[in-house]
Amino acid sequence: MKVLVIGTGAREHALCRSLSQDPAVSELHCAPGNAGIARVAALHPVDQLDGAAVTALARELGADLVVVGPEAPLVAGVAEPLRAAGIPVFGPGKEAAQLEGSKAFAKDVMAAAGVPTARSYVCTTPEEAAAALDAFGAPYVVKDDGLAAGKGVVVTEDRAAALEHAAACERVVIEEYLDGPEVSLFAITDGTTVLPLVPAQDFKRALDGDRGPNTGGMGAYSPLPWAPEGLVAEVLESVLQPTVDELRHRGTPFSGLLYAGLALTSRGTRVIEFNARFGDPETQVVLARLRTPLAGVLLAAADGTLGELEPLRWSEEAAVTVVMASEGYPASPRTGDPIEGLDAAEADGASVLHAGTRSGPAGEVLTAGGRVLSVTAVGADLAEARAKAYAGVAEISFKGAQHRTDIAAAAAGQQLP
Repeated sequence: MKVLVIGTGAREHALCRSLSQDPAVSELHCAPGNAGIARVAALHPVDQLDGAAVTALARELGADLVVVGPEAPLVAGVAEPLRAAGIPVFGPGKEAAQLEGSKAFAKDVMAAAGVPTARSYVCTTPEEAAAALDAFGAPYVVKDDGLAAGKGVVVTEDRAAALEHAAACERVVIEEYLDGPEVSLFAITDGTTVLPLVPAQDFKRALDGDRGPNTGGMGAYSPLPWAPEGLVAEVLESVLQPTVDELRHRGTPFSGLLYAGLALTSRGTRVIEFNARFGDPETQVVLARLRTPLAGVLLAAADGTLGELEPLRWSEEAAVTVVMASEGYPASPRTGDPIEGLDAAEADGASVLHAGTRSGPAGEVLTAGGRVLSVTAVGADLAEARAKAYAGVAEISFKGAQHRTDIAAAAAGQQLP
């Protein structure tokens, strides 16, 4: 099988790493890719948002499967011309991708499907936003209706800051605050069958102790020793299957990766948000535990045969990933600095997945984004995986590098996060 992965981040590196280890994959390509992905896949320049260009590249390569990693190409409709050309593609079409592209659309689908979620208001004026904030009270939760690279959500006790964020967005969803720990649960679907993966937890805030601004994610771990028994089955029945069924009934079937961000509240499990693709950095730990070869699973979702697959096989080991970010991230990340210690980190037993990197003129690896690397490790338990991941982090250096020191710390100590 010849596989083409679209994207540039650590999520795509994790996908490419898993695909490169699949004996069914004869050729692996990535566009545009990054300096780390170049070690396991052939790289090609492409405009990720241009469906015609992506389709032309897939045809040129003779791709048997195209895997679209990021949300922006999916929301832009890149999957449609690929499907029209008869090329199997893992990722939803433009209409179904609105589940992530519009918070208001997602709320409408959840209401129709009976999916438990936070009460909310869609606001387009400062007056509507102020009224919604007062209706729910603090902590205030304000979400940009559109895509914002994981940074469109503000959760704050400061009403003025909440209003400021609302004013900066064309349309916002303001909702009640959901208490309790958060869980990320991915599911692969062909539009009918839904195949849940193992749960993970990520860390959105930039600083230790869940302080600082929201980011795209500063680390993640799996499994969740504190998660209630039967959680995956419950979410499949009450959230994932009803959502997939509702989209199919609307004539916009969702095929690809459905990501449910969940809050385990005092009143039961509630959906915080949906994404239409693998999440970053949770993908790094989920795929590190997957033992079933990946390519066949993604192809089955693309061609509608997911129900024919054997159950997925998972490692009993734990996985932890720690994100190393640039100086100034998330507000104004510094780029262009050389990265040292990558080989030493991998010699220590970690896998270094590149997020924002590029190759320099002399072949050196340079920083090229806010989140630069995801240092990932597996171990017999979370404590061992965590120790190995942080040992890898300690080997790597670049100017102004920052990371959280508390990823999976509470869970490794068997405490509720």
